[in-house]
Amino acid sequence: MGDVQPPARVFDLFAVPDDAVALEGGHGHSVLAGDLVLSPGRDPHTAGWLNPVVAPLAAELDHERPRSLRLAMPIPTRDLNWVVDGWGASRYEPDTTPCRDLDVLLATGRLLHARLAARVGTRPDGIRDRENRWTRAELVAFGERQPVGLPTPVAMLTTRIVAALDATAIGPDQLVHGDLAGNVLLDKDGIPLVIDLAPYWRPALWADAVCVLDAVLHLGADASVMAQWASGAERQAMLRAALFRLLSDVDPDLDAYRDALERGPI
Repeated sequence: MGDVQPPARVFDLFAVPDDAVALEGGHGHSVLAGDLVLSPGRDPHTAGWLNPVVAPLAAELDHERPRSLRLAMPIPTRDLNWVVDGWGASRYEPDTTPCRDLDVLLATGRLLHARLAARVGTRPDGIRDRENRWTRAELVAFGERQPVGLPTPVAMLTTRIVAALDATAIGPDQLVHGDLAGNVLLDKDGIPLVIDLAPYWRPALWADAVCVLDAVLHLGADASVMAQWASGAERQAMLRAALFRLLSDVDPDLDAYRDALERGPI
């Protein structure tokens, strides 16, 4: 197993055996216990409002025929909590493979975001209250906070990106998955299964841009796709996606960011 293992009471409250097996992917810390995937680092406040949105949508999608999209089903404890000591659970789906095809990832995101927009009409209060490196970077990306304490090379690239921003609208805010590229699996029938929904209240075009950038930087997608994000609303969405990723990355590969951005938006 990996270095991080659930405490005994996590197994007990999720009613699964404690002979857990480490799972590949993600951050390498999720484990399979019985028929559940247990994952650390879950925020009970976020799970408290997000999982009641995700669970009924996941059930609805699983009953549709033909199916075009699936969503991992969050599972509560036997005392009806979503998180125990930072651990959350979702139903395990056997025989899945990671999706690395950018076209499939983008199509999956658009289907998911249409469903989320129809279900969640106003900004959830829980999104306002978070404070971590991702939300700080998100606020900078949308001009709602100033970057501080950046290393000089990061500050220089940040300044260059910010200088290219303008007031072009990139679409209405809605609930989006802000980390889609690494969180789509294909089930045994080839249907996309979305996991680990990272919630943000931002335009869907921005979430698409984050997905494209992540696919170029980490999944081997052809960097020429960045040329499609070189003008108009797409350019502004990609610039904000780049700020978000650059400023939340603990150790950013600045050359990779520059190469990606210079193929399109800057």
